[in-house]
Amino acid sequence: MVPVLVVVLVLVRVVGDDGGGDDGGTDDGGAVADVSGGAGQQRAEDLPVLPVEVPPPTPEADAACPALMGALPLDLLGEPARLVDSDTPYAAAWGDPAVVLVCGVPQPEGLDAGAGLLQINEVTWFVEQSDEATVWTAVDRAVFVRVTLPPDVDSAPVTVLSDVLADTLPPR
Repeated sequence: MVPVLVVVLVLVRVVGDDGGGDDGGTDDGGAVADVSGGAGQQRAEDLPVLPVEVPPPTPEADAACPALMGALPLDLLGEPARLVDSDTPYAAAWGDPAVVLVCGVPQPEGLDAGAGLLQINEVTWFVEQSDEATVWTAVDRAVFVRVTLPPDVDSAPVTVLSDVLADTLPPR
C-alpha cells in the first residue's frame, strides 16, 4: 500500500504595523491568529488514516488523474483533507465521516442508456443511493471519478468538486 499524504500545516502570524515602529509598549500592534480550530472543529492531524480501496490504475488514469489530484482542495466545506492509505495516489478524503474521491474507477454497473443523470457545473453525474452512502460518479470526463458521501451529507461537496473536475479533466 502506498500511503498518500495530504497534510498542510499552516502557521499564520498577523503583525500589525501602524507605521510607528516597535516602541515596546503594550498596545496590540502584533497578534497571532489562532488557527488550531475551535472545540468541535476537526483538524487533519486528529483524523485517523483512512483505508480506501482503489482499482489498479489504467493508462488513462495515469494520464488524467494527477492533474485532478493536484487541484483538489485541502479543505472541503470546512472539512479538512485527511490521510488515505490506498494502492494508488488517486484517492482523497475529507472529514469524518469521510467524503471520499477516487479517480480512475470503472464505469458504474448501473449506468446504461436509460440511466438518470444529473449535471452540476458542467459535469455529468450518475448517482447511486443506499443506506450506507450516496455514490456520485462523474461519467463525462476522460476517466470516471467516484465521490462517496455519507448518507446524511447533501450534494454540496459534489458541487464544489464539480468545479475542480471541470477545470482539470477534459470531457469525453
